[in-house]
Amino acid sequence: MISQATQTHTVPTSLQSPRAKLVYLFLSTHGTASINELQDGLNMKKISLYSILKTLQKQDIISKDGDRYTLV
Repeated sequence: MISQATQTHTVPTSLQSPRAKLVYLFLSTHGTASINELQDGLNMKKISLYSILKTLQKQDIISKDGDRYTLV
């Protein structure tokens, strides 16, 4: 028998945008990511990602270290 570990990730209630929620969940499962990894993993345009990431940084939900983004 194969057992599967299930992780649940709670999205902050302050996140209203579906795309912001996707970015949050991507980072919660991958730890850190570059803009290119987010673009490839979420199939989103960089211009959209930059706007979302800027908003999440202002809300102190994520931080940027070099070219990597991570949850706070």
